[in-house]
Amino acid sequence: MHCLRNIILFILLIISDQLSAKELRVLTSFPQELSDAYVTMWQNAKPDSEIIILNKNTVAGINEILRGNDRGFDIFWASSPEAFELLSRNGSFVDDATCGEAGPAATEPFALSSVGWARRTDSKLFMPAEWNDMLHPIYRDKIAMARPARSGSTHMLVEQLLLVRGWEDGWAYLLELAGNLSTLTARAFGVPDGLANHRFEIGLTIDFLAQSQRDLLNFRYGRPIVLMPAQVGILRGGLASDNACDFIRMLLSRDGQLTLLSPEISRIPYDGTVRAEYEKQLPKGISEALQLSWLDYDAETTSDRYWAVNTLFDLLLTEVLVERRNFWRRFYELEQQIEHNDLRLLRNLLTTISISEEEAISATSSINERGRSIAGAGILDTSVIMDWRERNKQLMSQIDVTLRELEQKAPQ
Repeated sequence: MHCLRNIILFILLIISDQLSAKELRVLTSFPQELSDAYVTMWQNAKPDSEIIILNKNTVAGINEILRGNDRGFDIFWASSPEAFELLSRNGSFVDDATCGEAGPAATEPFALSSVGWARRTDSKLFMPAEWNDMLHPIYRDKIAMARPARSGSTHMLVEQLLLVRGWEDGWAYLLELAGNLSTLTARAFGVPDGLANHRFEIGLTIDFLAQSQRDLLNFRYGRPIVLMPAQVGILRGGLASDNACDFIRMLLSRDGQLTLLSPEISRIPYDGTVRAEYEKQLPKGISEALQLSWLDYDAETTSDRYWAVNTLFDLLLTEVLVERRNFWRRFYELEQQIEHNDLRLLRNLLTTISISEEEAISATSSINERGRSIAGAGILDTSVIMDWRERNKQLMSQIDVTLRELEQKAPQ
């Protein structure tokens, strides 16, 4: 009897594995509008195979895989170059030979993206022409962005500023931008939704999230335009590697690339032939950027400090946004009352980050070495966070003292 029960269990396991092998499991950070189009395409091509899509923000998706891919996802599908770099370093993708000599590699780029800002088409507020315009007082309490710790596309936006301007100047920009921020949304999708619902006037975002609502929103690329490849990869631990190969073939096919151009998706195809054929449909500035190749997005460098950049953003901006906005309000009031030379020290304090790039890389390295999570804080991570938080607290106390001293000197 015991032997018979084991045989039955063994047969059920085989049947379960066979059924799972027909089921394609996809983990993605993309909005449903994009994934639904490819679910339909997949079901039309393979009616006998079920496809299951799980939408998660990028950090949560990376952590799901780093913890072992226990739910057996076959495909990871996201915009973030860092996600693929971090997972590749962890050995999370299958071998390149999995799909055969003529097949796709384990990871493949399928679309291009870049970042900038959006505004409602009916807004009367002046559309910023460049990044520095958004530091102007006319945008006070009118700008929104997502937290990079909850949005891979916003992490790319923050890192583009750090890559182009350098560590200290990039953070100086973000700390000054905090004076004009209205809110930090929980997800990247919250930025275009908040614009459409009149919650704020300007939203920092990635191109396709705004351009998929082009009837409501105008989008402008921040320059230099840094193009970043969105990618798809086949994960170790999945049960449907053949279907995973076919899914990537579908994305890279002509029909798959043309689907990216549909209005509800509005993404830039990676296939150069398709881009050339439909150049007039591409967003303004992209063709020029493709020809000039102004700057490559350095995913290796950004991955080296991934955890630290997200953590620092929350410590320096998210946790103290109200205080920083108030500091800048008081600074702008002082600008009308005293000599600008007297405000130089104060401005330096307001735009200073007390954590070096080397510290950021070292802290991130300790997270990556453990290889299980980039969001959860262990004992070491907590001590680093406490140290960084305390250093920022001391700096903000110094800003407040300096503000008070200058306010006492200002004409009444």
